[in-house]
Amino acid sequence: MSLQGAKTQKMYQEATRLIPYGVNSNFRYWGEDTLIITRGEGAYIWDPDGNKYIDYRLGFGPVILGHGYPEVVDKVVAAIREGTIFAWLTPGEIELAERIVRICSVDKVRLTNTGTEATMHALRIARAHTGREKFIKFEGQYHGMSDYYLFSTASSHAGSLGNRRSPIPHQVSSGIPRHIADYVFTLPFNDFERLEETVEANWGQLAAIVVEPLLGNSAGILPKPGFLEKIRELCDRYGIVLIMDEVKTGFRIALGGAQAYFGVRADLVTYAKALGNGFPIAAIAGKDEVMMTIEPGSVAHGGTYTGNVVGVSAALATLDILENQPILQSIASYGKVLMEGIDRILTEAGIPHHMTGVPAIFGFVLGTDEQPHDFRDYCAGDDKLYEELVYALVRRGAMPDADGREPWFMSYSHDEQVIDDTLNIFADAVKEIRK
Repeated sequence: MSLQGAKTQKMYQEATRLIPYGVNSNFRYWGEDTLIITRGEGAYIWDPDGNKYIDYRLGFGPVILGHGYPEVVDKVVAAIREGTIFAWLTPGEIELAERIVRICSVDKVRLTNTGTEATMHALRIARAHTGREKFIKFEGQYHGMSDYYLFSTASSHAGSLGNRRSPIPHQVSSGIPRHIADYVFTLPFNDFERLEETVEANWGQLAAIVVEPLLGNSAGILPKPGFLEKIRELCDRYGIVLIMDEVKTGFRIALGGAQAYFGVRADLVTYAKALGNGFPIAAIAGKDEVMMTIEPGSVAHGGTYTGNVVGVSAALATLDILENQPILQSIASYGKVLMEGIDRILTEAGIPHHMTGVPAIFGFVLGTDEQPHDFRDYCAGDDKLYEELVYALVRRGAMPDADGREPWFMSYSHDEQVIDDTLNIFADAVKEIRK
């Protein structure tokens, strides 16, 4: 039975007449189960048929406080009355840069609008800084929609990645020029040996190593102890720029992001998502010597809407709340309760599984008791059972992503009552799939 009620179905049919496949992002496409959301408040969203869902997708992670969070909305509304975009710098941009520098222990900041823009520009900066062209990325990691990064992402099949000892960059989209694959080395995450041998053999060509500190598109799989430190060590040894993609982890797993959480400093860091609680805002930040490579007339970086008043105001409000209220502590606390509850229910049901990630951004792999350390390990899980479980959850009013690669996201609005309701729903959903 489709998730679409009568009103949703009618609206979606109209959407498919006007928009390719009825969505403006392929990640929102669930076939005949594609939903339309009319509003959100706190931890909840509603569809046109009046169905209410506890939201664990949170717009793919940006909503750190809750949907329509009043303090953020009020700040944005007040700011845009004075105009939304100018061809000059605004005071808000300076204030936001100061906050990011202080909170994240970086030297300089440039604003962008989306995570894709931030990671795209970061790679260009690294290439300009080093005079080299190639880079390393890790299997199962997603760094946005620009051509250079669309290789061996979480959209790849395990069989397309080649042998672990000699990985193949798997192109995940048509329309990418054939020779772009020549610029990327794709490696299994957490594989010290492959990493070191690849860097030592190719360091003279490597501009950057780009890494999500945890696999934000592969159930939140964590780095092994010492792996991020090994990347840092190799980058220092061979003059390679370490780009830490914190689009998902920034201002979520710790106030200072993954750099603070794991204690490893990057040369360049990219932020987006939780920075603005759902408003479009992103940033590139990093060390002075690397950021100053963005010399006007020499290295291109720009955008009509970079530093726009809407995104900047939302980010200022969000960071002010995160700095001065126990938001992330609450998220970690309730997220831990949810993770432990899910673990207990699955264990009591006799369903093999392993919990992954951290409380603010977590997942679990079904069908295995083995701890996954990389995307190949993740692919050994039971995706069909996971999807069956999620559909049972959605029908009962709790909505994580049906794709287990996408983690569960927590917000400050996911309070004790929300967690209790979710665990009750989860227990009922597990009973259904066991039948």
